[in-house]
Amino acid sequence: MSAFTSLDLVVLIAYLAGVTAWGAWLGRGQKGGTDYFLGSRSLPWVAVMLSVVATETSTLTFLSIPGVSYTGSLVFLQLTVGYLAGRVLVAALLLPSYYAGELSTAYQLLETRFGVGARRFTSAIFMVTRLLADSVRLFATAIPLAIITGWPYPVSIAVIGVLTVVYTYFGGIKAVVWVDAVQMGLYLFGAAVTIVAIQYLVPDGWGAVWVAGAEVGKTQLLDFSLDRSVPYTIFAGLFGGAFLTMASHGTDQLIVQRLLTCTDQKASQKALIGSGFVVILQFLLFLMVGLGLWAFYQGRPFESSDAIFPTFIVQELPSGLTGLLIAGVFAAAMSSLSSSINSLASATAYDYWAPLVGAVGDEARVLRAGKLFTLMWAGLLVGGAILFIPLSQGTSAVEVALGIASLVYGGLLGAFALGVFTTRPGQRSAIIGIAVGIATVTLMRDQMAWPWYVLVGSTVTFMTGVVVGRFEAPAEA
Repeated sequence: MSAFTSLDLVVLIAYLAGVTAWGAWLGRGQKGGTDYFLGSRSLPWVAVMLSVVATETSTLTFLSIPGVSYTGSLVFLQLTVGYLAGRVLVAALLLPSYYAGELSTAYQLLETRFGVGARRFTSAIFMVTRLLADSVRLFATAIPLAIITGWPYPVSIAVIGVLTVVYTYFGGIKAVVWVDAVQMGLYLFGAAVTIVAIQYLVPDGWGAVWVAGAEVGKTQLLDFSLDRSVPYTIFAGLFGGAFLTMASHGTDQLIVQRLLTCTDQKASQKALIGSGFVVILQFLLFLMVGLGLWAFYQGRPFESSDAIFPTFIVQELPSGLTGLLIAGVFAAAMSSLSSSINSLASATAYDYWAPLVGAVGDEARVLRAGKLFTLMWAGLLVGGAILFIPLSQGTSAVEVALGIASLVYGGLLGAFALGVFTTRPGQRSAIIGIAVGIATVTLMRDQMAWPWYVLVGSTVTFMTGVVVGRFEAPAEA
């Protein structure tokens, strides 16, 4: 049994220092807010595609998904069917609206249709939700660092936050996208290495793993249950996964911002749909890692399911390779965190600050303010991650983060549906619809599994907006 050696530490430090310096260097030559937040709308679609995948799943996939199959089965993969379907619908229905005008944030579309109040209301929802969900992500990332160093979680969280904010502050969205694209390859390499290692570490290799897993139901892939309290069924995956993706990839500034960095609508659509196929492969790899680790550890319990994979990396893999894969965890996590910081800063700058201080169109002022907001949100995310520590026992970070986001995603998706598919409901109808939709899901959250939250919330929001819209003027904004 190996441990984290001096060689691993050298590899880890060198890698993180190199990534941080490279990301900061990529931001050279920025002159305005469009450069900083949208990469001058000139980034290649392949890089954006990989950035989308890394942004939405990087750390949580690496740490939490193996834990999901370790403690359960492969049924989580059913969600990816809906994930792909949702991307196709966003590419066909929402992206044309974004590219019809020179939009800077997702919520600017709602201002065009409803008014500035709807834009600010939905942008605020995004900010609160992203702060909560990504604080959980940051906490999950600190788990392997704490295992390796023995540092307390608050120290581990602070170290990751400081490294991330350096290249996010200097590099902007261009650094975020390119670092995402490169780092994704490293953590997929980590999954592949583990799958190969399991073949040699478990007697009789993967054949024995599969047979043992099948005997206790761990190889189950499809669940046709109609029980809405069961989170991973084919119906929850297809419908819940599709609605979740339509919300996260069609209304969340975290992802929409990346799509707006492409050169044109066609490139953005290729990046979005292509990311769906990459996500399916990614989830499959990490679920198989969890199944293999279950066989290797013979199902023994861990304090946290998110600690299973990093424990294996540190204790079982050769020196040097351990350092590289742990570096991959951090690099991917830093990419994901930097995406959140940059998207939160852009929403703050474009949806609130610029209109309120009369700086709309002043690229230089937006750039300066955006960098200050970058520092502000980095501090808030670090603080949120530290506050999550007492709540983390026995939880899977991926499910907590997705559950938080899903509570409000339905309200946002319903509002966008009102904006795209109706003409009569005005701003008051949209805001009331969002409030009712989010409240309904919050009250019903114990009566259904989280994959259903977005479908229910968006339906209630849309129907409420339509009904309320019958009692107001067609154009209130």
